[in-house]
Amino acid sequence: MRGGLTQLDLPAYLERLGLSAPPEPSLEGVAELMGAHLAAIPFENIDVRLGRPIRLDLPSLESKLVRGGRGGYCFEQNTLAAAALRRLGVEVATFEARVRPPGAVVVLPRTHMTLRVEADDASWLVDVGFGGDAPLRPVPFSGEEVEDSGGVYRLAREGERVRVLQRRTAAGWSDLYAFLSEPALPVDFEVANHFTSTHPRSIFVQTLTAQRSTAEAFHVLRGRLYTRSGEAAEERADLDDAQVHELLTGVYGLRVELDEVRGALRGL
Repeated sequence: MRGGLTQLDLPAYLERLGLSAPPEPSLEGVAELMGAHLAAIPFENIDVRLGRPIRLDLPSLESKLVRGGRGGYCFEQNTLAAAALRRLGVEVATFEARVRPPGAVVVLPRTHMTLRVEADDASWLVDVGFGGDAPLRPVPFSGEEVEDSGGVYRLAREGERVRVLQRRTAAGWSDLYAFLSEPALPVDFEVANHFTSTHPRSIFVQTLTAQRSTAEAFHVLRGRLYTRSGEAAEERADLDDAQVHELLTGVYGLRVELDEVRGALRGL
């Protein structure tokens, strides 16, 4: 599987990210790629809402996210980023994570994918597929805190085998997700991807979402509610179908038709 993943069309991917040259296989280069990916390829689940299969093979991901002008969710985004990093000569391991939303009272299934990369003689968490309050830069496995425009983050230990990505809030450290120290295989993500994209209890099946993170602002669409947060006061707006389509093609830069947007919003 690893050999197949390294066959990414790197020039096309870098063009999609707006990068004129391949980043170096260093922490600085990984951070450059991570920030460019987050800014250029939005997190979105339009195909899930339309009942289309979510494919994780590299040709399908290139067709959709690189050449098709679309985004995707964690399994798509991080599989693509892992392929790009390996193509640059960076060592990457993949992990299944359990999301820990605020107020959760039960243990959730492993429905998130995240990455560990080796750069500058250290291990770093890289995640371009979480959305929400995720970091915009690599987070060290050493436990040191990292700050970016979205907040302050760290990887905490929980026992001997579990790492927890945390974000600092006014009330203290808040968990985002947790994962075991053993890497997962592509077949593990196929199972999780099937559940996440088809099960009626999956949040991605239940509602439309699109998210885009840049250094200036964080854009979130949930159903028809659009929120923009950044240095200025938070903005919120309830949109109709046509306005959602205009938002997705404009602010998010997605290549999507109005009929597809209407289908993704049906029942919401």
